[in-house]
Amino acid sequence: MTPAASHVPPSRRHRWLALLPVLHALAGVVLANRVQPFVLGLPFFMAWTIAGVLLAALVMAAIYRLDPANRGDTENGADDGPDPRTDA
Repeated sequence: MTPAASHVPPSRRHRWLALLPVLHALAGVVLANRVQPFVLGLPFFMAWTIAGVLLAALVMAAIYRLDPANRGDTENGADDGPDPRTDA
């Protein structure tokens, strides 16, 4: 492997956050494979699964916000013009 291939640009490091929901799901097999205790009236595994869905949504929102490709640079006059998907 070349040094350039092993180097991850700083602008892409936030994508590693996407592993958190996967690790949460894998940990659930070992840690949350039980019914009790009940959390808000739900069995523990169901509460764990719902927490994983919420975690995934928050992580994906954070990745979206941290991704430089999603930053609008309209302050510097770098607007690309009208949206080609609209009828104008």
